[in-house]
Amino acid sequence: MTIKLLENERLDDLGRKGYKIIQNPEKFCFGIDAVLLSGFAKIKDGANVLDLGTGTGIIPILLEAKTGAAQLTGLEIQEESADMARRSVAYNGLEDKISIVTGDIKEAGSLLGAASFDVITCNPPYMIGGHGLQNPSEAKMIARHEVLCTFEDIAREAAFLLKHGGTFYLVHRPFRLAEIITTLAAHKLEPKRIRFVHPYVDKEPNMVLIEARKGGNPRVTVEKPLIVYRDKGEYTDEIYDIYKPPVYDKREK
Repeated sequence: MTIKLLENERLDDLGRKGYKIIQNPEKFCFGIDAVLLSGFAKIKDGANVLDLGTGTGIIPILLEAKTGAAQLTGLEIQEESADMARRSVAYNGLEDKISIVTGDIKEAGSLLGAASFDVITCNPPYMIGGHGLQNPSEAKMIARHEVLCTFEDIAREAAFLLKHGGTFYLVHRPFRLAEIITTLAAHKLEPKRIRFVHPYVDKEPNMVLIEARKGGNPRVTVEKPLIVYRDKGEYTDEIYDIYKPPVYDKREK
């Protein structure tokens, strides 16, 4: 299928099922955190899945390629990103599986309905207030900083949208872990699995993957660390497996 690319847009190969995604590096491109989240999420066949703050739709597209989910929805407040996501969905012929909705996470419940989803994923803005560099690009600012919604908003809406026993998967920064767990628990989203992501085996974690269950019992498993690089520019075998070579396999170049 041919598709029109707008100024500064490019079509990137995802290395799965021939799928590609439209991105604009002047605005925002997906990172390894989204890919790791798609690998961490456990989704049963036939599940109805929602991705909050989907950006250009990377997580729904990867989950469609990796899982037997029946239906996937991406909610995105920025129309420019939502438009790229819709065109990527159309390019890959996935209109019957993936829906992109333009809307505010803070109003997700009223837009999509209570207890509508088996699984929710989210790669939320990590930074609050003055934390981190304030990117001059509005699109990147919204993606990286809690400008339009807070983690409290995300947890509240996820709890409302999930069926009882449904699962919520997110990736975040370890420095906010105490706040994240407290907020999840306050909304009856009980953390069940936690996995820290380290750039190198001898470096502290810079990401954390979390699975929480709506109405779950208070018992959590901390999984073994996920190490991204074995050496500079060379992924570990587990990361290669998540990305699925050959597209990203530098060892064959």
